[in-house]
Amino acid sequence: MNTGIIGASGYIGEQLVKLLFRHPIARPTVVTSRTLADTPVESSIPSLRGKTADLKFTPSDPVELAARDDIELYFLALPHGAAALFARPLIDAGKKVIDLSADFRLGSAQLYEEYYGKPHPDVDLLGKSAYVIPEIADPSWKAFSLIACPGCYPTSILVPLFPLLRAGVISPSSITVASFSGVSGAGKKAEVFYSFAERAENATAYGLPRHRHLSEIEEQLTDAAGETVVVQFAPHLAPMKNGIISTIFAGSDGSTIEDLYAAWQAHYGESRFVSILPSGTFPDTAHVSATNRVDISAVLDQRTGNFVITSAIDNLMKGAGGQAVQIMNLWHGFDERFGLE
Repeated sequence: MNTGIIGASGYIGEQLVKLLFRHPIARPTVVTSRTLADTPVESSIPSLRGKTADLKFTPSDPVELAARDDIELYFLALPHGAAALFARPLIDAGKKVIDLSADFRLGSAQLYEEYYGKPHPDVDLLGKSAYVIPEIADPSWKAFSLIACPGCYPTSILVPLFPLLRAGVISPSSITVASFSGVSGAGKKAEVFYSFAERAENATAYGLPRHRHLSEIEEQLTDAAGETVVVQFAPHLAPMKNGIISTIFAGSDGSTIEDLYAAWQAHYGESRFVSILPSGTFPDTAHVSATNRVDISAVLDQRTGNFVITSAIDNLMKGAGGQAVQIMNLWHGFDERFGLE
């Protein structure tokens, strides 16, 4: 199956190229970048030397890409705002699209404008997209042509919390989250703030008190709980290249740790990419690095009555490119592990 990756010069785009080159069925036939157009892919992704043949980056023209009869599915690895400009002609041409930006992650155009500071670029298309974390999404998502791949922070938070809210194991009114992300989560930026000298041996909070990802976190948790959920969310930038670790505090509402693990086991017992660790064993970003796995565990603090839940993912894998490939696999009836193990 021929695929296209639009915006392949960033960390997520590079990750998608690498994953698709080891996929047994899907192939990256078109790889676009305005800044790298006409240069060999392997010159910018040296780990693929000898594997990409004569594949070169091409210009990112949405009309020309939509007219390609040989490509069935496109990945959009573009900034928010730009992705919607490509999604419209691709969808109109009958293509399948997996968008890794924030353009179609929210169900509300008003909420998008509130958090992203400008009107949504395609409100009509927003209503025709599906937000998909495969392990928790409604199966009806496969009928859509436009899929919104969730953000990295939200994936690390929604996977452990979604089934607990659905089962009534935790209180929806007392959720606090502290998350730490590797520097690659900020994308490729030639800014002093992201330089090695600034970030090594250094950690800092940012985006307080309303990080943009909070919008999709609260929207999805509200859907799970059946009532409005307000989350206190504190993201941090950590001195590591990749990975996300999230520590979540949620009221137990009288539930036991056995109740929590039973809800997880009922929901994720057969999951290939969610690993439930024993209570008292804590996820480590090093253990999920370069995998599409989410590691989760929890303890009950008897003193406060809160569950303390921890999760770890690789932000470029389950938090972005890996999850997008998993979505593609399920969408087309492939083994969901193809290209990911």
